[in-house]
Amino acid sequence: MNTLALRAAVNRWRRRLLRPLLFRVLFGERSQGRDLPHTRIAPSTCIEHEDGLRLGDHVFIGHFNLIEASGGVTIGDGVQITSHCAIVTHSSHRSLRLLGPAFATWAGPGPRPGWIAGPVEIGPWSYIGPHCVIEAGTRLGRGTIVKAGTRVRGTFPDFAILEGSPAKVVGDSRDGDETLLQRHPQCREQHAAWAASPAPGAADDNEPR
Repeated sequence: MNTLALRAAVNRWRRRLLRPLLFRVLFGERSQGRDLPHTRIAPSTCIEHEDGLRLGDHVFIGHFNLIEASGGVTIGDGVQITSHCAIVTHSSHRSLRLLGPAFATWAGPGPRPGWIAGPVEIGPWSYIGPHCVIEAGTRLGRGTIVKAGTRVRGTFPDFAILEGSPAKVVGDSRDGDETLLQRHPQCREQHAAWAASPAPGAADDNEPR
């Protein structure tokens, strides 16, 4: 066996050995004392301040995501978060530039100047595409679709399709749902079961905070 063939063999076996341990996504999670048998989180996703994360069931969170939940993150039932996304509940870079070395020793009064913080809520049955950033203080209504590469900050209505940096509403996800339902009319009852009922605390406007 030549050198290149040996390297290829080693790489294949390395992937086969490590994938079940480090990358295989398994069903079953627990959040805030509640068992979530249909929720899956990839082991490569980093969750900071997990005690501040509230998950629904039927959630999928894929590989290489960051969820920073110090300010509270709520992810509703059926949400899909693909890969390479960041969900953050605070931002300190403005404060660092204002205070410089004094940032580390700030004693008030009040919060550090320039500090931004706020909880994040993602409504049920929403989809977050790859390479998205969900910033502090964001609320997404149910059935939202966030297109790949979108930067989101603010409050947005149910069924919004979001795109851009900053995110703007560019469509209504029910339009695509209706096309699918025409092809699969047997699913109308199941779709209506979640789409017709407002989610608790759902957003009703699209004005950024």
